[in-house]
Amino acid sequence: MVVDDEILNRKLIEAMLKPQGYEVTTAVDGEDCLVRVEEVMPDLILMDIMMPNLNGFEVVTRLKTNEKLALIPIVMVTALQDVGDRVKALEVGADDFLTKPVDRMELRARVRSLLKVKAYNDHMVNYRQELETEVAKQTLVIAEAHAKLRDASLETIFRLARAAEYKDEDTGNHIISMSRISAYLAERLGLNSVVVERILYASPMHDIGKIGIPDRILTKNGPLNDEEWAIMRMHTIFGGQILEGSDIGFLRLGEVIALTHHEKWDGSGYPRGLVGAKIPMAGRIVAVADVFDALMSKRPYKPPLTMEQTVDIIRAGRGTHFDPEVVDIFMASLAEVNKFWQTAQAEQHPVLEKSSHNLDAIHAI
Repeated sequence: MVVDDEILNRKLIEAMLKPQGYEVTTAVDGEDCLVRVEEVMPDLILMDIMMPNLNGFEVVTRLKTNEKLALIPIVMVTALQDVGDRVKALEVGADDFLTKPVDRMELRARVRSLLKVKAYNDHMVNYRQELETEVAKQTLVIAEAHAKLRDASLETIFRLARAAEYKDEDTGNHIISMSRISAYLAERLGLNSVVVERILYASPMHDIGKIGIPDRILTKNGPLNDEEWAIMRMHTIFGGQILEGSDIGFLRLGEVIALTHHEKWDGSGYPRGLVGAKIPMAGRIVAVADVFDALMSKRPYKPPLTMEQTVDIIRAGRGTHFDPEVVDIFMASLAEVNKFWQTAQAEQHPVLEKSSHNLDAIHAI
């Protein structure tokens, strides 16, 4: 683009360049240049300095502050000889100079050189855009592969958790129910979304250590004696041993839950007799959800209790068996908790939700 208020100057430069195969467009002054430049998007601008309305310095300043136009090389074509004018042109962003009257060979050499620079800049911009597009595409592929692997891992863990209590025909519903209730209570207690989601996935593994307990104890139709209770309590230790040493967040939390969901607020629980806040919060939450579901469900050694009976027992355990804060949140959420439990019982083939980006699973009722 040739920008000059003198028609003869425009025609002269156009005549010098067109025979070399260049496509030349012209602008009659600075304002005309600013109006047409984004429409034309030239690869090079030859700019006169002394023009009416907007001089060349002002036009270059505006062009170089426009992100879309800043990489277009600009040659100042001027009869001005003062060094200060040349310095000012460089300061506003000009890339080169030509002195009037313009020499044909010098003009062609400057144009050829700057167009090579522009072509290289265009190549780098396009390459960067292509690279960003490819990186975004590969990132999506990796994310999808990670999600599939994660879902497969969660399903495997869930099925192992069910295997731990396979002799109980209601265990699938139990795992779903107590995990949803645990996640809901965690959310109501103000835990962040990452922890809430991990509790949703980790809590089904709370009794995975029962794999190591003999069937004669697990399925006994009646109360356990002291020796049998001692063996049964080992399932917390077995669960911790099965899950220990993992680098995966919800498996590490599963280890904590397996070890601590039978601890009691007053220190009378097992396996370590932890007291109060020394019991990890996840263990305190799962303790309430697990007892609620166990009391409401049929077991080989007992019939199911009513909602009222179950709530009375949990209320009575506030401050002794259970964390008072967790019980208070539980009592304030009875309607929602009961919906989670009823929904789990109605599911024919319960499965663990695999939502990795939100907690819609615990609100799906």
